[in-house]
Parts: sequence; structure tokens; C-alpha cells
Amino acid sequence: MARHFLSLYLLIVLTLGAVSWGQDKLWQAHGGQGPADDKRLVVALFAVDNQLHNVPTEQWKPLIARLAAKAGVGLELFATADIVGRETLDKLKHGEVAYMQTGSATESWALKQLNEDYVLALKSAEPDAQRGLLDWTLTLLFYAAIALMIMIWIWPLTRDLRTLENAAARFGRRNWVFEAGIKPRSQIYALAETFRKMAARIDGLIASHKDMSNAVSHEIKTPLSRMQFEIELAQQAQTVADVRKSLSHIKTDIAAIDDLVKATMGYAILERADMSLNIGTHNFTTLIPAIAEYVRRNARPEVRMRAAVQSGADKVVCDMHLLETVLKNLLFNAARYAKRDIRVSFNVHDGVNYLFVDDDGPGIPEKDRNRALESFVQLEQSSSKKTGFGLGLAIVKRAIEWHSGEVVISRSPLGGARIAASWPAILPGQPVPAHK
Repeated sequence: MARHFLSLYLLIVLTLGAVSWGQDKLWQAHGGQGPADDKRLVVALFAVDNQLHNVPTEQWKPLIARLAAKAGVGLELFATADIVGRETLDKLKHGEVAYMQTGSATESWALKQLNEDYVLALKSAEPDAQRGLLDWTLTLLFYAAIALMIMIWIWPLTRDLRTLENAAARFGRRNWVFEAGIKPRSQIYALAETFRKMAARIDGLIASHKDMSNAVSHEIKTPLSRMQFEIELAQQAQTVADVRKSLSHIKTDIAAIDDLVKATMGYAILERADMSLNIGTHNFTTLIPAIAEYVRRNARPEVRMRAAVQSGADKVVCDMHLLETVLKNLLFNAARYAKRDIRVSFNVHDGVNYLFVDDDGPGIPEKDRNRALESFVQLEQSSSKKTGFGLGLAIVKRAIEWHSGEVVISRSPLGGARIAASWPAILPGQPVPAHK
């Protein structure tokens, strides 16, 4: 905004200077009879000069006073030392008539050098009507030129604003594609980029909600069908044992639905625009090994899970609830596919926190790495055994994005997949809290 203000300010200043210069030139060329062109003043000055040559110098002042009173004009005798202005003095020195403005805008002095000590001055008044039509014309041209320059400066702005308005209107009509075509040199390029990011975010939310609705309806349909089947079996059961067996299966299906609802609600919370982080400083040197050990015991105790945390990582700025969810999801996901080894590491470099989770499993194909971070995406579709709902990595991605970071999937040095999460050590707009 400051850059645009300065460009407009400079444009107005340059326009004022150019138009003022042009106006002066036009006035000098076509301004009618001003003081510089009044030959009567020149004749009068030379006539008085000739008359004073026949009179001693000490009688000049009384004679000039009598002539001024008789003619009713402003006639004065100035000392040469009282005249200022190099250009004026140069003209007088060369015998030319020079002009000097008085305190009034409509009066001036016509000057003629008598000798080295004295200058003859004749006051001239400019009639108001002398600059009538031309003065008004030049004034109108002056302001018209300024208005034209401002209009030229504003026109690209109004054009881009109209383009942005049309793009926003098309997006508002559920087109869901924001195409403004604002160039980087435009004055509203930053605003257009903000709109574009907002539109992309809205489009992502709509797609996410569609995926969520489709996935939830699909995931619930199977256990509901099984529950309906078990209820019919229970109604036809002949023994209490058969009823209990059906009820046990129904209970399992209810738990599956409950897990789906919890996972979906957890992801939906991260998709909310008004979510606020509970930022604090936390000791990752103890938290990461503790979480890794918890996952190892509850997932696959036979897997070797190593934690390597940079020394001094005892004041990491983050929302610990979200980062704990991130780490657990990554470790449980790695435990699902790892053969024998899982390694979690954390370090800080150049003001950025880096969290890596590596495994020695089959890895994720490069073509599927971006898709694996989307919601309700499960890559092992060919597997007969279904695990999870495809929300683990999507939750990780959104939690890290809330920390102004990003998640990247790559090939692990262990041979499997590497999930790398990074976020700023000092979060934008967040004060650094006291150590807990």
C-alpha cells in the first residue's frame, strides 16, 4: 500500500511541475500585455532617465517626487544596494528594464539603472481583467491535466478490481474455480492471491466434506448391514449362547462405528476455520521417547523402535495435544507396515523443527505420496484385511499446517517410507510462552 501511495504522490508532483511549467510558457507566449511587454513603462522610464541626466544627482529625489505627484504614478529612486536577484541585477547592468514583484500579486516595479548607485523604479498595476479568458482556460487545463494523470493511474486499478469482482461472482455462483488473471505487477495482486488461496481453501473444504460424507456413509453401511443380520439371527436363536454371540458381534460393529465417528470428528475439528492452538513450550527429549515406547507396547512389541532427539530440544513451541496426535498416528502407521525397524528423530535447524518417522516396510510409491495425505484415502485396497479409515496422515497434515508447517513423504534410509513434518520454531503471530 505504501508503494502505491508513493507512486501516486510522485505522479501528482511530477504532473504539477510539468503542467505549471507549460502554463507559464503559454502565458508568456499568449498572455497579453503584462508588465514585461508594456512598452509604455519602458518609454516612461527612458524619458525620466533623460530628464535626470541634466540635473545634479542631489536633486534627483525632489525632482522624482514632483514628477510622481504631478503624474499620479508610483515613481521612486532606489539604491542599487537595495535591489536583489542576480538576474535582475544583470539586466540592469546591461541597460535593460527589469521587473520586480511587490507584496501585491497585481503590482510590480519596472526598474531602470541610472548609475552605479541609483535605480529608477516605476510602479505598474495589472488590471484584473487582463488575464480573463486565458487565465480561466489555463486553470481548467491545469486541473484537467492532473485529473487525467490520476485517471490514467487509477484505470488499471479499477480494471483489475472489476476482474477480481467478476471472478469472485463466478466463484459465488458455485463455479468453484477462481480465475482472476491478475498480473504480478498489478496493484491488487496481493489481494487477488489472498482471494485465490481463500477459494482454494473453500474448494478443499467442500471436497473434504464430500469425501467425508461419502466415506462415512460407506463405512457405516457395512457394520449396519452386519448388525441387521445379527439382530435377525438373535431373533431366531434357540439358545442364550446364540443370542449372546449375536450381541457380541453387534457390540463389535458398534465399536467400529464409534471409532469411525471419533476419527471423523477429530479430523473435522482440524478443518474448522476458527480453531485456536494451545501453544506452549515442551520438552521433546522426554516426550518423544515416551510416546514411542507407548506405541511400541500397544502396537507391535516385537518391532524395534528407536528415538533420536537432538539435545537441547527441551523448549519446543507447539500445541502438544496436536503434536502428540501427529506422532502417535505416524508411529502406529509405521508399525502397521514395518518389518522390524522404526526410527523417530527430531532436530532443529535454521529456525525450523523437523520430525522424521522412518520404517523398513514396503514404502509408498511416488505417484501415491500426495494422495496418501488426503482424507479417507487407503492405498492398500487390494488387501483383504481393512485397517483404519484413511484419516491418519490427513490428520497429521492438517495438524502440522495449523503450525504453519508441511508434511512430505519420501523414501526412507531404512528402505520403507519416511514421513517428514516440519514447522517454524517460532510460530508466526504467537508469543513464545514461558517454559512449562
